[in-house]
Amino acid sequence: MTDKTEDKKSVVEAVRYQIKILNGIVLLVVYALLFLIVRFMYLFLDYISTPSLVTILSIVAGLVVMGMYVANSAAKKAIRTIGEYTDKLNTLLTTTKDIREIEYGDILLENIMQSALKITGADAGSIMLIEKDRLVFKIAKGSRSINLHGLSIPKSEGIAGWVAENGSNVRINDAKNDSRFDPEIDKMTGYETKSLLCVPLKIKTGTIGVLELINKEDGAFTQEDEELLSYFADQAAISIARTQFMEDQRNYEIHLTDILVDTMDTHIHEKAGHSKRVAKYSLIMADELNMSENEKRKLYKACLLHDIGFLKIKLKDVTSKEQYKAHSQLGYEMLRLINFYADIAPIVLHHHERYEGNGYPNELIGDAIPVESRIIAIAEAFDAMTSRDSYKYVGKMLDKAEHSPTAGFHYAIEELKKNAGTQFDPNLVDIFVNNIDESLLEEA
Repeated sequence: MTDKTEDKKSVVEAVRYQIKILNGIVLLVVYALLFLIVRFMYLFLDYISTPSLVTILSIVAGLVVMGMYVANSAAKKAIRTIGEYTDKLNTLLTTTKDIREIEYGDILLENIMQSALKITGADAGSIMLIEKDRLVFKIAKGSRSINLHGLSIPKSEGIAGWVAENGSNVRINDAKNDSRFDPEIDKMTGYETKSLLCVPLKIKTGTIGVLELINKEDGAFTQEDEELLSYFADQAAISIARTQFMEDQRNYEIHLTDILVDTMDTHIHEKAGHSKRVAKYSLIMADELNMSENEKRKLYKACLLHDIGFLKIKLKDVTSKEQYKAHSQLGYEMLRLINFYADIAPIVLHHHERYEGNGYPNELIGDAIPVESRIIAIAEAFDAMTSRDSYKYVGKMLDKAEHSPTAGFHYAIEELKKNAGTQFDPNLVDIFVNNIDESLLEEA
């Protein structure tokens, strides 16, 4: 949250406290005046007739009660107004913190839209982002179902276009009489726009879109609504730009990974598919371990690239186990220098460690081996034993090549069980053999 918003919240709390004090002072003054009047009456009691005294006291009492009521009502109203504003600020602070933690664009936009409607009390709203020379609806929400996703308008048209072009807020409570208003969207949706509040989504490099709210439910949009939404939009724009960058990075990463996997399949294996099958088998174990989505994505990526070190080895020239074993270290060295692969480099390094400690490259034992590496070891061994095309040059062709897929499947399961506790993590072997299905092998 911006310093301005924090300052505003502090001011509001201070004003709220001062109103309470003022209300107390007013009551004290009223009581003091009442005391002085009674004292005055007492001093001049002998000179005032009884009817006149009753009349005066009645008037005084009425004025005192009325003054107390007016003062108290005004204070309560002010406190209530300040309280509502404070609640909105608290919502703003909480929401801003929440959106900073969201990584995926659709979820982020949903949260921004819902929060904007809540903060301002608007009936409907939309977020439009600039793509080339157009504003594209990314989300639209309201009391009525309005499907505008993907619809685009020229960046220079309508109030939203004006806000995008000028980078300034627009707050109007009679939209149809504004020359900038374009009624085409209303005609398309059947939704009548009356009042409107539209603010730009800006980052340091410029405006990336607009946040538009329509039809405040309990009256007209206020200056207060505009200020709150502007603060919120500043933070929302930063979060949107961040998620867009992260999605671009993910798309680049996915594209690069696909290229590397295809290259590995061509270089190492007779047919494509080994790395993806290893990933498929690994996710069976990941699901049973209740790994998070982020952990699964990390494991999947490591599965696809676990053999990347072979790209630095001429497999046909390999004459020793030591030459073959080098691929784990080579893969690690390749991946650790790339930002979005660095987290999987240790997994790749240790996917040939053995549970009892006789693996490579570091002879790690048991739980000292990353769990993802232990998972890949099982999945890779299973695929090597059930797929004739798993390895072209490294002497791991299925010995029982004449056997049926069913026979190969059961042979692999028994081998995994036999080596549980020595080569493989016994708990993971149990999970795998209890959840693997022969139909998955037939699909491979």
